[in-house]
Amino acid sequence: MNLIALPAFSDNYLWLWQQDQLAVVVDPGDAAPVLQALADHGLTLAAILVTHHHADHVGGVRELHLATGAQVFGPAREEVPAPFTPVMHGDHLELLGQTVAVLDVPGHTAGHVAYFLPNAPHSPVLFCGDTLFSGGCGRIFEGTPAQMLASLDSLAALPPTTRVCCAHEYTLSNLRFALAVEPSNTDLQTYMAQCQQLRAQGTPTLPAQLGTELQINPFLRARHPRVRHAVAQHAGLSALEQTDDVAVFAALREWKNDFK
Repeated sequence: MNLIALPAFSDNYLWLWQQDQLAVVVDPGDAAPVLQALADHGLTLAAILVTHHHADHVGGVRELHLATGAQVFGPAREEVPAPFTPVMHGDHLELLGQTVAVLDVPGHTAGHVAYFLPNAPHSPVLFCGDTLFSGGCGRIFEGTPAQMLASLDSLAALPPTTRVCCAHEYTLSNLRFALAVEPSNTDLQTYMAQCQQLRAQGTPTLPAQLGTELQINPFLRARHPRVRHAVAQHAGLSALEQTDDVAVFAALREWKNDFK
């Protein structure tokens, strides 16, 4: 199994998962880089996986389907270019010799799903769309802070060796915010230096490792005393609010929304 991050737009990655001469693509917002990669590597597109309905994730779906005949799978509670097979939490797909578990992760959008490959070679793989980023999480557009927190909790419970295939190269900006929240986090300082070096070389910071994210990502650490204290100080939370996980998480996300 080979993972290829295809850059698109200003900061998207379209994840191509290759097995022998077959491939699956995740969130193809643009068909052109996918078609080019298929031609370059002599691959046949077997399936298209969609995590949510935003244009930069579905813009190339119809063209790819028409060009290749690949079956499209997408969240049952969102509009995806037809024809597509709706999927929901608890569903399992069998693609290219891998079991793909569908996870419900609302928050960024109302019906957002993620795709988890528990038995992928070497370590599990997670395609999480715009729910989880390295060092951050997606903006809450259609869901609620409670939903997003629950979605992140479910992803945090996956094996720490999981390779996290996020849909955007947001890592450095996320880590700058994370350092504002937890400036004394030495794991975070080390990871920032590693990611800066990767980007200086023109290399993606992704996939990330979930175990690392648990050490450095403030949105997975919203219950950590240091993070909770920083959020309370920044947002002026009351003593009661400081004991409310959702209130702390919502204030943390608002802090990130306004962070420059």
